[in-house]
Amino acid sequence: MRALLLAAALLPGWSHVRTGLDGGSVWAGRIPNLVVAADRRPSAVYFPPGFSPARRYPVVYLLHGMRGSPSEYWDALDLADVADGLISSGQAPPFIAVMPVGGPVVDPNAGEWAGVWEDYVVQDVVPWVDAHLPTIPSARDRALEGLSAGGFGAVDIGLRHPGLFGTLGSWAGYFAPVFKDGPFANASGAYLAAHTPTLLVRREAGPLRRDGTRFYVSIGGNHGAVLTRWSVDFANEVRALGLSVELWHLPPVDRGHFWRSTLPSALAYAGAGFS
Repeated sequence: MRALLLAAALLPGWSHVRTGLDGGSVWAGRIPNLVVAADRRPSAVYFPPGFSPARRYPVVYLLHGMRGSPSEYWDALDLADVADGLISSGQAPPFIAVMPVGGPVVDPNAGEWAGVWEDYVVQDVVPWVDAHLPTIPSARDRALEGLSAGGFGAVDIGLRHPGLFGTLGSWAGYFAPVFKDGPFANASGAYLAAHTPTLLVRREAGPLRRDGTRFYVSIGGNHGAVLTRWSVDFANEVRALGLSVELWHLPPVDRGHFWRSTLPSALAYAGAGFS
């Protein structure tokens, strides 16, 4: 109860929406959006069991799919229970998770974590989190991961802003603006190339090696129009560049539950990279 009260004091006006098995908690509320000021949709924040504002925590940022919302993580995938279990068992250090909302309200299937939504993550979400929550404000103690379109966004944003995140994760994502939607509709070749992770990782390989940037890629079969081989090829490219990467394969016994099965592995990998 004390941890809940301490969390509530940090997020006035936010709603407590979930409690984990070991006392972690999820809160929903608005992270101010100066880029798309009219957007009032709620984001979400997870605090670990025994949370105390007197302690500093690493942060896992999780980008939802499109269409999608932060509830993909805290509701559909039971983030609080999974994170609580990893932390309580020692498989991950205590961490905060932040699930920003993004994408267009009109035609949400045609959005990407690029353009204004990339700016929102980099210019608004990360600074707001470090200013309002007890975080460790260093790249090594920030992970950025996501599923499907969120996986593309996580790797694209992370590679376009080297030195901001220490771990980048794509769960059945893609590694080029293959759908030509959102800000990529009618975009120039130069703009598309500037948002192509397979090109960016080669360009930034030196700084990424210097910073010790880590990658997590998970696969479990083709996901709609998103092909497994894209993830395999990207992981092989990252490895060939001398960068750290984990390519996680869905166990056959978990077939049909890809997102739920990926979550513990992805969070544990992020946690292993924190200082």
